[in-house]
Amino acid sequence: MDYRTRIETKLTAGLEPVRLAVKDVSHRHAGHAGHDPRGESHFDVTVVSARFEGVGRVARQRLVYDLLADELKERVHALQLRTLTPAEDAASG
Repeated sequence: MDYRTRIETKLTAGLEPVRLAVKDVSHRHAGHAGHDPRGESHFDVTVVSARFEGVGRVARQRLVYDLLADELKERVHALQLRTLTPAEDAASG
């Protein structure tokens, strides 16, 4: 299973998002630290979940990192995270 699918599967199971977008942006990091020439090393992730209600930004990110601990130990070097509640997502238009 590729890393994008693994990320989507784990975040879906752990956070039950109403919206989830996972984009491989590894090509933007060619030549930088942590870049893997096979790709799937850098991802932009947007998660909209009711699980984030009443949870601060750092704690939201920790939830995501905890769910993806194996991927981060293996090939995934960096995640750019956008973690929102459904209300925050609706307000951001």
